[in-house]
Amino acid sequence: MATTRPMKHIDREDLYTNLEARVMYLHSFLDFSSRDIEALITGAKYVKALIPAVVNIVYKKLLQYDITARAFTTRSTSFEGPLDEVPDENSPQILHRKMFLRAYLTKLCSDPSKMEFWEYLDKVGMMHVGLGRKHPLHIEYVHLGVCLGFIQDIMTEAILSHPRLHIQRKTALVKALNKVIWIQNDLMAKWHVKERDEFLNESDIEVEKEGYLHGKRIIGDSTESESESGDHPDAPSDHPGGIPAAGVCPFSGMSATGAGVAKEAV
Repeated sequence: MATTRPMKHIDREDLYTNLEARVMYLHSFLDFSSRDIEALITGAKYVKALIPAVVNIVYKKLLQYDITARAFTTRSTSFEGPLDEVPDENSPQILHRKMFLRAYLTKLCSDPSKMEFWEYLDKVGMMHVGLGRKHPLHIEYVHLGVCLGFIQDIMTEAILSHPRLHIQRKTALVKALNKVIWIQNDLMAKWHVKERDEFLNESDIEVEKEGYLHGKRIIGDSTESESESGDHPDAPSDHPGGIPAAGVCPFSGMSATGAGVAKEAV
């Protein structure tokens, strides 16, 4: 006779008041384990090689729509008034945001066995609802969720297109990275859904500089973020600055929605 596993108890209030309890629940539900951590750590160099191209592709996409582009001049996607300036990919504010997206994606390649890793992902969610920043930023959830899905799609195709990684390593890395992105998605949604309101005390939220957690610099240092003109040591490119053209998968040499393998990345 088959045995029935005991049902796990999850405290509802803990999900909204205890970040570690929420993360542990997500880990358990998604079967995020030491195997995923190992896949992320051993595959970090392959993910880092993608970052310059991913950043360019993401901002090219964000600037295709007025509702997402307006956030770079109004700091809000809900603003519907006239815009004084429509930014392009070389606008100072876009170059600045690219720098932080590079640093953020590099942070995803760090050690997910540390709670600090998940604390920062939660803070990223908080900062996009106008909290924890000296200059509030308000990005509606629909745009955050679809942007994460877009990043996931680019990275999945690029990793699966790698010419020298064994299929088992590709599969393990894609699965682990997808779990991290979905946990980030939950930690974005957590700050937008109404269920948390009965437990949230906004006066307890600390305002910090971007890239900091508990007063400690988490992203954006010289070891994790490259300048706009710098090269990434692992990044394949035909571009003189070392950054693949927007829309090009650095592992396949094809467009982000194309197929096939045209050149090696490492």
